[in-house]
Amino acid sequence: MQSAFENRVWLTWLVKVRILILTVLLGIELVISQFTPVAFPLRLFADTILLAYTISAFYLVLLHFWDELKPQAVLQVVTDLLLVSLFVYVTGGVDSSLNFLYPLVIIVANILLPRVWAYLTAALAFILYGTVLELSFFGVVPSFSVTHPGIRTLQSIIFVNLFGFLTIAYLAGLLSDKLRQTDRRLAYFRGELESLQALHENIVKSTSDGLITTGLDGRITLVNPAAEKLLQHTEIDLLGKPIASLFEDSLPHASSEHLHSEVRFVAPQNFRKTFRIIVSELRVPGRGPVGFVYTLDDLTQIRRLEREVRIQDRLAAIGRLAAAIAHEVRNPLTSIAGSASLLSEMPGVNDEHRHLLQIVTRESERLNGIITDFLAYSRPKQYRYAAVDMVPLLEDTLTLLEHRLEAEKIGIRIERHYGASKAFVLADGDRMKQVFWNFCENAVRAMNQGGTLTISIEELGNEWQFSFADTGPGMSPQMVEKVFEPFQSQFEGGTGLGLAIVYQIVQAHEGKVWVRSKSGQGCTFVLRMRKAAEEAMSLRAPKVSATLPESSQAEGAHA
Repeated sequence: MQSAFENRVWLTWLVKVRILILTVLLGIELVISQFTPVAFPLRLFADTILLAYTISAFYLVLLHFWDELKPQAVLQVVTDLLLVSLFVYVTGGVDSSLNFLYPLVIIVANILLPRVWAYLTAALAFILYGTVLELSFFGVVPSFSVTHPGIRTLQSIIFVNLFGFLTIAYLAGLLSDKLRQTDRRLAYFRGELESLQALHENIVKSTSDGLITTGLDGRITLVNPAAEKLLQHTEIDLLGKPIASLFEDSLPHASSEHLHSEVRFVAPQNFRKTFRIIVSELRVPGRGPVGFVYTLDDLTQIRRLEREVRIQDRLAAIGRLAAAIAHEVRNPLTSIAGSASLLSEMPGVNDEHRHLLQIVTRESERLNGIITDFLAYSRPKQYRYAAVDMVPLLEDTLTLLEHRLEAEKIGIRIERHYGASKAFVLADGDRMKQVFWNFCENAVRAMNQGGTLTISIEELGNEWQFSFADTGPGMSPQMVEKVFEPFQSQFEGGTGLGLAIVYQIVQAHEGKVWVRSKSGQGCTFVLRMRKAAEEAMSLRAPKVSATLPESSQAEGAHA
C-alpha cells in the first residue's frame, strides 16, 4: 500500500493532468472547427469542458480540507468515467474519437486504488460506454453521430471495447503491482542504506582515534570529532585544506613501505603536539583508490613522560655524583685559593706573578661557587608549605628586578598582565621566589641588548598559570629539549644549574613547568600550580617540612 503522502501527490497530479487534457482537447477541437465542419454543437462541447474545469477546481480545493484520500480517489475515478462518457456522447457517440480516455481512467484507478478497482472501473466504463451508444442508437437521447451502424455492428463495437478495457485493467494491474513491489524494495534498501550509513557515521564519530580522509589531491574531505579535538579545529575549518599544510613534518605515503610516522603539530595556543599518523588508501570496489585515510594518535604525553624519565635519570645520576665528589673537590680547592692569596701578598712577588695568582684566586672562587650550587642542587631540600598568595611574591621579585635594571641602565621594559589580583597556592614562598628570580634572570641575560619581559597570570580551572615571556633570540628545539637538565647554560659564566634547581622545586610542589620557544621569536617559561584548597587558605599556617618526592607530575619542557 502507498503512503498517505504518495496518494495525496497522485491525486494532485491527477487534477493537474485532467486540466491539461481538457485544455488540449478544447484547443484541438477549436482548431479543427476552423477548417472542417463538425457534426456536434461546439457550444455544448465548450460547456462540457467548463463543467470539467469546475469539477477539477473543486477536487483541488477538497484535497486541502478532506483527509480521507481513498474516498476522494474513488470519487474522482467515478467522476472521470462520467465526464468521459459525456464527452463521448457530445462528440458523436459511436463516431467519437475520445473513447481512448476510458483506458486512461482505468490506468489511474490501478495507480490510486487496489487492483480489484481496476476491473470494477473497466466494467463501469463498459456499462457507461454501451449505455451512451445504445441510448443514441434507439433515439432515447439526441444523437450527434454521422454514421448509423446496425445493431450487431454496434454490439461488436461495444464488446470489442469491453475486451480492450479488461485487457488494459489486467496489464495495468500487473504493471502497478510491479511498481509497488519495486517501491517497497526501494524503500527497504533505502532504509538499509540509511542504517548502514548511520552505522558508518557512528563508528567514525565514536572512535577515540582521530580520523581524516582526503581525496587523491590530498585535500581534506572528512574529519571525525576525535580529530577535531586533537587538532583543535572544527571540520568546517579543515574541509578542503591540504592535509600536509597542518603539520611541520612530512606525512607518510601510502605507496611507500613506511605507512606511519611521527609528526609535529602546532596547536592554536602555540603548544606543540606529537602525533603518530598511519595512512592507508581509501578504495572503492570497481573504482580503485579514490583517496587516503589518515589515523591520528596523540603521543604528546607519552613523549613528555619519556623526557621526564630521562631528566629524572640524569638528575639522579648527577645528584649521586655531586654528593660523592663535592666535598672532596671543595677542600683542596679552599687550600689552593688560600695559598694563592697568601703568595700574592708576599713582598717578593712581582706584578706578573701577582696577576697570575689573582687569576688562580678568582677562578678558585668561581669553581667554589659552582660547587656550592652543585651541593645545593644535590642535597635533599626542606620545604615549609603554606597557603601563600603568589602575586605579592611575584611583585617582590619584580620590584628587585626593576631596581637592578634601573641601576645597571639595562633597556628592558617589564609588562604585567594579571588575570587575578590574588593567586593562592600551597607552596614554600621562599622557594617560589627562587623560581621567579631564575626565570627573570634568564630573561634578562637573553635580552642583553634590551627588550620586553611580559609576566602573565591566568586562571585555568583549578590551576594558576604564570608565564614569563621575553623578546630575546629564543632557543632551538634541541636546546628546549634539554633546558632543565644540569649544565645546559647558554650564557657565558653560567653554571647551568639554575633551571635544574627550578625543576626540582616545581616537582616538589607537584606543579608543571615547561618552556615554549622558537629561534628568533623569544622564549616563554610557563609555571602551572594547583590552587590551594579553601581550608588551607583559611588556615594559612606552615605545614610539616617535606623532602623532594620520588614521583613527579611535572610537565616536561616542550616548545
